[in-house]
Amino acid sequence: MKRLVEQRLLQWKSSPNRKPLLIYGARQIGKTYSMLAFGKEHYANTVYCNFENTSDLHAVFERDLDPNRIIAAISAMYGVQIQKGSTLIVFDEIQACERALTSLKYFNEQANEYHIVAAGSLLGLAVNRGQYSFPVGKVDKITMYPLSFEEFLSATGNEKLIELILTSFSDFSSLALHEKALELYRTYLVVGGYPAAVQTYLDSGDFNAVRAEQSSISDAYIADMAKYTTPSDMMKSIEVYHSVYAQLSKENCKFQYSVINAKARAKDYETALTWLKTAGVVLNCQRITEGKYPVNIYEDLTAFKVYYSDVGLLTMRMALSPNSILQAVNISDRARGMMAESYVAEQLAANGFSLHYWTSGNSAEIDFVIQQEDSAVPLEVKSADNVRAKSLQTYVKNYSPKYSIRLSTRNFGYENNIKSIPLYAVFCLKPE
Repeated sequence: MKRLVEQRLLQWKSSPNRKPLLIYGARQIGKTYSMLAFGKEHYANTVYCNFENTSDLHAVFERDLDPNRIIAAISAMYGVQIQKGSTLIVFDEIQACERALTSLKYFNEQANEYHIVAAGSLLGLAVNRGQYSFPVGKVDKITMYPLSFEEFLSATGNEKLIELILTSFSDFSSLALHEKALELYRTYLVVGGYPAAVQTYLDSGDFNAVRAEQSSISDAYIADMAKYTTPSDMMKSIEVYHSVYAQLSKENCKFQYSVINAKARAKDYETALTWLKTAGVVLNCQRITEGKYPVNIYEDLTAFKVYYSDVGLLTMRMALSPNSILQAVNISDRARGMMAESYVAEQLAANGFSLHYWTSGNSAEIDFVIQQEDSAVPLEVKSADNVRAKSLQTYVKNYSPKYSIRLSTRNFGYENNIKSIPLYAVFCLKPE
């Protein structure tokens, strides 16, 4: 599967200020595949070092952190000639070896002619534990997510449709293949973006097999909670993880600890929630108190929403039949809204947006606010054709953004200073 991260990897490779690169992201989103595919395509050879399943590799870093000695040792261990600039060195699951992570500082300072890409599914967690000497300022960083809808279109052989969507977005002209794009959007709601789930869909077209793959991924996250947290925090992390569905089911999607259980309090569950965020299992959307630019200075740190990082996991948890989603029948408006809002959050995050929403007491709420053209632009998410929105009118009256965006199942359009964008075209929005 072609991943858009390759474009960023190419920029990193050619940058005159290149540093060792760290790739963050949850388990099973394709980090290893992307690194190896990039090495195969753009380097003479690749040396793959996995710190989780190669114990002898740890010993290489125990003596000292001299880059040249480390390179010589790795070259001998793998029987590969490592050439400056033409060999890609991959350090996978680097969080399993503290000294390997620390060594990136010395590679940057003393031997930056070697091209090193490192990744770790739980890297953020390892660093947050405080025992690691993190190479601050000595590494470049990228965060990966599950396949975006754009990448899903590419994986399913719909590259031409991507071009047509981008063309319609550029001038807000109607897309002739609107219904086909909506059908693929609904398919994505079922399949999600985990590469294994997408590959299962491509190989078999069996949605039951896709659900089984998603269940396996969910179980792997729970296993990580057991492996990398204390027994107490493990149980709390699992409780928070399972509560996300219930949080989104509420009319007000603001995260409430009382939804976990009646006696739950923030001080007891904050660590568990942070674990899930840092592991990339969930996405955080912070409330802002004002719809003004720049939005981050108006964050209310006490109020936030939480989404699963993959909409396929959400629809699996909702226990909806795949056919009901694909046919868009017999589904409540609340369920449609849950899926659409979670999907938009995932797509915005994958495109590099920080997630924010706005509320005015209990009277108005804007699902997302993004920065565009030096303005705090409101995004209203509508899961069906009914697009009336009093909250949007309130926001526009209060803050006069340059324009507003309405995401729905309607085709492209632009009137009354509102850009109507179909849900399948969220990938066209880019950070400024």
